[in-house]
Amino acid sequence: MTNAIVWTVAILTVLGLLLAMVLYLVASKFRVEEDPRIDEVEKVMPGANCGGCGFAGCRAFAQNCVETGNLEKNFCPVGGNATMEKVAAILGIEAVAKAPSVAVVRCNGSCANRPQTNEYDGLRSCRVKAALYSGDTGCAFGCLGCGDCVAACSFGAISMDPETGLPVVDQELCTGCGSCAAACPKKVIEIRPKGPRNMRVFVSCLNRDKGPAAKKACSAACIGCGICAKTCTHGAITVENNIAYIDPAKCKLCRECEALCPTGAIHSVNFPKPLDKEAVKARVAERNRKAREAAAAAAAEAKAAAEAVPSAAAPAPAASTTEKKEE
Repeated sequence: MTNAIVWTVAILTVLGLLLAMVLYLVASKFRVEEDPRIDEVEKVMPGANCGGCGFAGCRAFAQNCVETGNLEKNFCPVGGNATMEKVAAILGIEAVAKAPSVAVVRCNGSCANRPQTNEYDGLRSCRVKAALYSGDTGCAFGCLGCGDCVAACSFGAISMDPETGLPVVDQELCTGCGSCAAACPKKVIEIRPKGPRNMRVFVSCLNRDKGPAAKKACSAACIGCGICAKTCTHGAITVENNIAYIDPAKCKLCRECEALCPTGAIHSVNFPKPLDKEAVKARVAERNRKAREAAAAAAAEAKAAAEAVPSAAAPAPAASTTEKKEE
């Protein structure tokens, strides 16, 4: 009995040693060497693992930075330029600075502007609600008000306003990671540059219905009239699918579009002075008047020049037969 136990222990010990040796050899053969800079880059990351950089987490982002060896397409919105400078120092390359971004709610459909037509009785989730029907109002493009964006934000930067029923973004807490935008099934939230001194102008509407239908659903909807695009002298505004869009890269923050918008769909943020709409309208009207006068003068000059050319180029009349005989 004792011998059987001894042999059992001996066999198991030898078998364990053999298996350990096999595992060691396999691990040595298939070992993957990992660049130690990945750990260094991960240490300087904010550790939010929010996915705003486009990767599963800070570790995956650090690995991609080290493997690609450049930061042209890699940027951490949470850490910002300060974090990217640290990453660049570790990799021995130059950091590419980017303008800070912030989440913007592109919906004017407050309780006052967008009357409720029915009542939803179900799971409080925008994604579930969007899968069932278009919403509680006549606008099928606006915010659904269930707060999926609030739950998605890891920084407490979004809250629901009980008075308007719309999400409110705290720009001091918002990192521009894009988690809220990804969580919104209606794509109401857009990540835009904060702008100079945090000032920005944007169209707070996504309703692509034609003007009368959009205005019926929401009194502050964009009706696609194109007045803003015609007013903008910088080419920053385009109108497609009955909705206007302001390109933040081209916008000069003159706010003329905001003053002339007939429905108030264009919003401005963080400007030091309130907008004097009447003064802006007068300025635009004067500019348009001068432009019309200049165009009329140019047309008159062109017409006069066109009339003068044939008379100057016409040949002299031929001499009469009598004059030729006298000669």
